[in-house]
Parts: sequence; C-alpha cells; structure tokens
Amino acid sequence: MFYNCRVGTAAATRTNSQIIIMIKLYQFAPAFGLPNASSFCLKLETYLRMVELPFESVYGIDMGKAPKGKMPYIVDGDKTIGDSNFIIDYLKQTYGDRLDAHLTPSERAIALAMRRLIEENLYWAIVHNRWIEPANWEITKQVFFKDLPPIIKSIVPNLAQKDIRKKLECHGMGKHSSEEIYAIGIADLLALSDFLSDKQFFFGGKPTSLDASAYGILANILGSPFNSPLKERAQRLNNIVAYRDRIRDRYYPK
Repeated sequence: MFYNCRVGTAAATRTNSQIIIMIKLYQFAPAFGLPNASSFCLKLETYLRMVELPFESVYGIDMGKAPKGKMPYIVDGDKTIGDSNFIIDYLKQTYGDRLDAHLTPSERAIALAMRRLIEENLYWAIVHNRWIEPANWEITKQVFFKDLPPIIKSIVPNLAQKDIRKKLECHGMGKHSSEEIYAIGIADLLALSDFLSDKQFFFGGKPTSLDASAYGILANILGSPFNSPLKERAQRLNNIVAYRDRIRDRYYPK
C-alpha cells in the first residue's frame, strides 16, 4: 500500500513526474475494520499521514528483521529504525518537526506525560482485555494467528499468551484483578477526556504527535470487537468519540 501526499524534497524525489517512495513502514495487517489493530502501528501510520510524508506500508507478522523484535519499524534509505517513539524522533530530526515545533516547553512536558499515560498504562489495560479475558482471547487467537500452519497454530498462540501474561505481571498491571485493571484504564480515559475538553485536538485547533498516539489507542478501544467496561465507558464520553471520528475522517477517508 502506498500513501502519497504533498511531497517535500527531503521525503522523496520525482522522476518523470513519478514519486519515489523512500519510507517503508513495516506493520501488522489491518484487522477488525481498523487500519491497524496495534495501537503503536496505528499511531505511527497516523503520524506519517499527519505530517504528510509519503510512505509504503509493508504488512506481515515476521518480526525477525525488526530491530527491536517488534512492530512497527521503518526503513528509510539505508536506515532501519524501531520503536514508534524513536521513529518519530528520527522523522522530526530528518524531515523537520511539522507537528510539535509550536508547543511551549510546558506543553511539551504535558504532552510527554499524557503520552506516558496512554502508552505505558492505558495500553496495558487493552492488552489484558484482548489477551487474558477468555472470550476476547478466542477472538484474538482466531484473528492474529489465523494464517499459521495447523501444527504451529496449535502451539504458538498459547506460548504467545503465556508471554503476554508474564509481561503484564512484570509491568504490574497483571497483578490486579480485571475489575481493578478496568478501573485504572477508565481513570486514564477520564483524564484524556477532561484534558481534551471541547478542543478539536489536545492542544487546540492543530494536531500534534500526542494526537497520533491518542488516536492509536482510542480507535482500538472504540472500534474493535472486544467488549469491556473500558469500551463501554469510552462510548459514553462524547468528546472522545467525536475526537476519534474527527481524526479517522480526516486522515483515513473512505
């Protein structure tokens, strides 16, 4: 898949009026009607769309070539970069800071704190919901591992779930009951809703990289088939639902 938008000379070159794509975005394939069922893959694709850098999506589940053993990662010329935050830092340094340059030091500090809330806390409530809750685990297993050969399919999902359970325990979220985990996640959602208030984006009328991160997680809460108290509460936050719709319609038009 190619995504082309206004092209700067730093991002791509033209030969006979054809755009030569430089950035390759390696990520999981779309699922559940979402551009990506990975919050971090969706975050990075949204960032690339927001800053209007042309890219090519390369879909797959083979993480053997991923520099940190996880998705997403990018290849830009002779550079391979992993981790969505390091990738965005690289893109800012290489092609300019097109979203966050106008933020004050105080706003940058708030954006960092909110991103930590989204990616280091709320994210793990989603992981619990998808990988540990029995009914949702059946959906996860069927969708994420459907293309594996039969023999491998009988082994790998359980190993993957065991690994996720261990990671949840190490993080600390996995030591809580489901009710406690959802209470933590709902508190995060309410904080996001209160901070967003009636603004278009978190810092006003223009998107920032925080909005890419937030969309990655909120679209996955609201738009996936996994039921939970987290999703039910998000659906009742009118400004969060409108915010999700606004970014989706602007950057992922049908």
